[in-house]
Amino acid sequence: MAEETGLITELGEQVLFEACRQNKAWQNTGCSIVPIAVNFSAKQFQMGKSVDMVRSVLADTGLSPEFLDVELTESAIMSDPSFATETLRRMRDLGLRIAIDDFGTGHSSLAYLKRFPITKLKIDKAFVGGLMRDPKDAAITRAIISMAHNLQLTAVAEGVETKEQLEFLRHPGCDEVQGYLLSRPQPPEPIERLLRGESPLTAAPMAAN
Repeated sequence: MAEETGLITELGEQVLFEACRQNKAWQNTGCSIVPIAVNFSAKQFQMGKSVDMVRSVLADTGLSPEFLDVELTESAIMSDPSFATETLRRMRDLGLRIAIDDFGTGHSSLAYLKRFPITKLKIDKAFVGGLMRDPKDAAITRAIISMAHNLQLTAVAEGVETKEQLEFLRHPGCDEVQGYLLSRPQPPEPIERLLRGESPLTAAPMAAN
């Protein structure tokens, strides 16, 4: 609805501001310094003002750009690859890291993939969900991880919900995972305790590798 009514631009900017503000607040209290990832909608990205908006938010919140990851879907960048390449390059020049979200479900060309100045490929949860029951999902997942590494990108698996999925992803060397196995969405306070090393989000914290 936000996309259709045009509210996504203001909403997206508010989400970005709050994410950056919160991360800077954690840093100011002495927590471990980690990047925070924010999704950009296709319309928000394609309007052509995203770079200026990010620059303004970083200036207003005081967050260093190295601690912000911008996530975009394949469809958001493939509607106009030339525009996307230039916009992503400008984002990278700011010092941001760029991830292609839900990779494998869109229509990206591998020829463009090598041109986009991105840093991460995020494997869609549809493939991760089928790892243990569908050999094709498993093969696609391994292929994406291998391709990411060969392109010197970080491979991230979305939607990890079982220990079996996590164990599977270890073998091909998936760099990062996210999903309900590690934690469901949390308010700021538990995350602050985690960043302070006082309390894990899960009963049995799991190493990334």
